[in-house]
Amino acid sequence: MDALTISAASGIQARMDALEMLANNIANQTTAGYKADREFYRLFRTPDAGVDGPPPPSLPVMESHWTDFSQGSLTPTGNPLDLAISGDGFFTVRGPGGLLYSRNGQFHVPSDGVLATTEGYPVLDRSGSPVQVDPTRPVEVSPDGAVHQDGAAVGEIGVVQFADPSALSKVAGTYFRSEQPGLSPTAAGDAEIQQGRLEGANASPAEAAVRLVGVMRQFEMLQRAVQLGSEMSRRAVEEVARVTG
Repeated sequence: MDALTISAASGIQARMDALEMLANNIANQTTAGYKADREFYRLFRTPDAGVDGPPPPSLPVMESHWTDFSQGSLTPTGNPLDLAISGDGFFTVRGPGGLLYSRNGQFHVPSDGVLATTEGYPVLDRSGSPVQVDPTRPVEVSPDGAVHQDGAAVGEIGVVQFADPSALSKVAGTYFRSEQPGLSPTAAGDAEIQQGRLEGANASPAEAAVRLVGVMRQFEMLQRAVQLGSEMSRRAVEEVARVTG
């Protein structure tokens, strides 16, 4: 393949990765606490590029996704078990494989009285224990996370923060996991919990639509570049055949 076709094909692959990422953002625009993914690009060149002969072209590839941790809008729901964090921080829950962190505060209280996520993961307090309440009594949560029932303190919801949240690994849904050694959470001192509210996704529908149109246009231009490269190669072969025939 010629350099034009190779570069265009690499660009098409990068745009396909971007489309997949945008589709996921669009699909989660109504998911509470969802954090949008963004893309980071670089030019790829093999380690032995230029060792023998002329250097090959650098190819555009999507190096990785990065997560936008900016806060979404806090929307009133009227449900006392819906909680939103104002400021930096995450709720801590115990998932199937260990501790998970999330901004999605759409909780419920099953019959066992353990405050849980919609998936059934227990919500943890500052000491790492499940938050236990009486499922038959109203729950009040103060901005500092203290949980009260009938005026008596019954628990405390832990909100933690990370010095570098970008080092967290995104897992299914709105959850993140700390997998790097030394990446330990600390108490989120400036965060406040707002009861009866949920944080919306920070993926703007208008922004996603504009970016989707832009990616599609780039995809079409790269396709034309591949077609042009193929046509140039075909003509070159025909010209060689004509001269040597």
